[in-house]
Amino acid sequence: MKKNAPRVCQGGISFHKSKGQHILKNPGTTIDKMVLRSGINPTDVILEIGPGTGNLTTKLLETGKSVIAIEKDPRMVLELQRRFQGQITSRKLQVLNEDVLKCDFPYFDICVANIPYQISSPLITKLLSHTWAYRCAVLMLQKEFADRLWAKPGDKHYSRLSVNTQFRAKVTHLFEVGRNNFRPPPKVDSSVVRIEPIKSPCFKEWDGFTHICFSRKSKTLGSIFRQKSLLSLLENNYKTLFALRSCQIKSSEACPDKVAAQVGLIDDGDDDDNEEMEIDNNVDIIMESEDVGLGSEFKNKVLSVLKGGKFEDKRSLQLNQKDFLQLLSLFNEAGIHFA
Repeated sequence: MKKNAPRVCQGGISFHKSKGQHILKNPGTTIDKMVLRSGINPTDVILEIGPGTGNLTTKLLETGKSVIAIEKDPRMVLELQRRFQGQITSRKLQVLNEDVLKCDFPYFDICVANIPYQISSPLITKLLSHTWAYRCAVLMLQKEFADRLWAKPGDKHYSRLSVNTQFRAKVTHLFEVGRNNFRPPPKVDSSVVRIEPIKSPCFKEWDGFTHICFSRKSKTLGSIFRQKSLLSLLENNYKTLFALRSCQIKSSEACPDKVAAQVGLIDDGDDDDNEEMEIDNNVDIIMESEDVGLGSEFKNKVLSVLKGGKFEDKRSLQLNQKDFLQLLSLFNEAGIHFA
């Protein structure tokens, strides 16, 4: 067998490691723990992502009102249909042959899933951006990725992913699953986490702000906010917002939407669906490193915010949610926005 060839694991189905397809050797204990910690009610509609051959699906059908399984691989869809054909629980199961990152989520109360590692970051983003008021998501993820979700300031895994996730959800580590529990075994261990969405202020403003703060993790905020290209962008936003507000005072019809769209103040329909919450290497923004120089009125305005809040000499890796919220509030009070 070739090194990268798929291995036959169950029911004649070949599983591809390159597609993140791994199946639990002895699913009973792990699946039972996941379902138990999900707190599923008999009236719950459950969303399962990447059901594979249906080991977790079987338990979910026994527990909730219904299961909507989203599976990209048509081979797995056929296997699910074959497995549950003629069973009483089959009427509770809906299988969608879709790419979960490209399709709209159906209504659901709880999401329970063993997530392919390759889609962890964009899927977490999509779940946290979902408008339906679902109760929680219990997910099996790559351990290193999961560690970043709940990391705190000072932890080696603390990153923008940590800050953005905790801004929109309460994340709880439930238990770990070793790599040898899977066939074929992945190269890393897994962790099961519970994610409970919470209400939060405008995420676009927050996301733009944290993107800047974590653009140079080893530098102080004072150094980051002295970048010429960044100051130019923020000043442009500042002037445009000021002009828009002035127009609104005179006449609500005097301000063309295209002016606001130029700086992202109005959604022009071209937003990227994949908000940046990367696990891999936290790609930095490319900005000029030289100071703009003294005498810039707007630059002094920005630095006065940092100095007033005592943030100028601090680094993002040292700040917690409360600190970021305080600094963002100070910037907004000064008329400086990041959306």
